Amino acid sequence: MRTVGVIPARAGSKGVPGKNLRMLAGRPLLWYTANAVRQAARLTRTIVSTESEEIAALAQELGLDVPFRRPAALAEDDTPMLPVVRHALTMLEAEGEMFDAVCLLQPTTPLRTGEDIDGCIDLLERSAASAVVTVLPVPQRYNPHWVYFAAEDGSLHLSTGTPTPIGRRQALPPAFHREGSVYVTRREVVEGGSLYGERVIGYSLPPERDLNIDGWDDWSRAEAMIGRTAGVARGEPAR
Repeated sequence: MRTVGVIPARAGSKGVPGKNLRMLAGRPLLWYTANAVRQAARLTRTIVSTESEEIAALAQELGLDVPFRRPAALAEDDTPMLPVVRHALTMLEAEGEMFDAVCLLQPTTPLRTGEDIDGCIDLLERSAASAVVTVLPVPQRYNPHWVYFAAEDGSLHLSTGTPTPIGRRQALPPAFHREGSVYVTRREVVEGGSLYGERVIGYSLPPERDLNIDGWDDWSRAEAMIGRTAGVARGEPAR
């Protein structure tokens, strides 16, 4: 399966300004995704989609391919990810390159590994799924069978649409939420206007890898988590 990795890295960010260039635990945030790509064996090619010359220069220093610049109109705060991915495919196909699947790798999840990437691609290839996405388990107290939505009149309705909640914790079915570090989607699904399609399979990650940098609190937690991991790797005592 020919799979292209697409790393979206625009310059603008309100949560953490300039985060793709910012140093996290001694390295630029973009480095962590570049390192995972180097570890992965199943990516045919990986490109960075950016409108920023500074990010493009850093990406190239990190050994990443930046074959084009993303239009500014696709780098706004409210730009959905689907048109960014479709633009990347269009640009690559104009060069004569065709792929079976697209692997979206957002830099804001720095704990992703090459094994995660390969595992998602393997799962898509051997299944009839439209897409494979990384997921984490939902804590039981937030299971959809126990979660309510409030109507305008203040009345509560279970998110599952059932009239009453499941009474016993042991009877709750497993629930998962989208983790965000890897999305692998068949090319025809992307061309059809979706990153998910009709049949999505989850690739489970351990809860201790739950990290998606959106704001400063997430950045501080990332510093602590990555610093602690690096210390253990060097044989330093845990604190």
